[in-house]
Amino acid sequence: MPRNELNGLTESQGRGFIDDGFLRLDAAFDPELARRCRDALWSQIGLSPGAPETWTQPVIRLGLQSTPDFVAAANTPRLHRAYDGLVGAGRWLPPAGLGSFPVRFPAPEVPGDDGWHVDMSFRTEAPDFLDWRVNVTSTGRALLMLFLFSDTGPEDAPTRIRRGSHLIIARELLPHGVEGTTLRQLAANGFASSADCPQELATGAAGTVYLCHPFLVHAAQAHHGSAPRFMAQPALLPRGGFDPALPPSPMQIAIREACGLRF
Repeated sequence: MPRNELNGLTESQGRGFIDDGFLRLDAAFDPELARRCRDALWSQIGLSPGAPETWTQPVIRLGLQSTPDFVAAANTPRLHRAYDGLVGAGRWLPPAGLGSFPVRFPAPEVPGDDGWHVDMSFRTEAPDFLDWRVNVTSTGRALLMLFLFSDTGPEDAPTRIRRGSHLIIARELLPHGVEGTTLRQLAANGFASSADCPQELATGAAGTVYLCHPFLVHAAQAHHGSAPRFMAQPALLPRGGFDPALPPSPMQIAIREACGLRF
């Protein structure tokens, strides 16, 4: 099968990312590495995998993890080739760690953070996250990434993904130009414009990574399984801003096609 000249991705993988908004990579990092990282996270939250009676919260959030194991998980040769293929060689910064981690525990109640959304990418210093911004060139974010550090089945609170929703969001962002818009404005209708998109679940074995377009609409959900789910949801950061002089990457092609090549 033909391969993208910049990396080891197949043409179908690149086209699938453009059309669907994400690429699933199985065995993107070593499951043993995932286990060591899980052990470190268990230690941080002060709970034990053998004491489910102590799992009293539906979700515990942990920040950036920058120890060598987490850095290694984010920077495998396979992932670097995929970053090159989706964003463009030399156009991204190697992750200096992974985070944040919403560790989700089995619980009957809705977690309260399960609304559909798009991750914002700049002016995130604003105290109210609803005032954070995103624009049509995705300033400040090259990819949204979902790193599975535990085996995640359909009952284990996998992230819900609206396939193809990134194309809708790109068109909605176009009129706002480089200033973009806030999450408050973008979410005013509850992302109803993407409600008819097919839903995918970010399931997989520990070591699976979903590389997602920055505009992909996604949401958390309640955990109905038996073992906690460990996942990191970092951004891949761009090395520079949008440069129309460079050949467009699949990440940019998706935006250009959605917007009728108007930038």
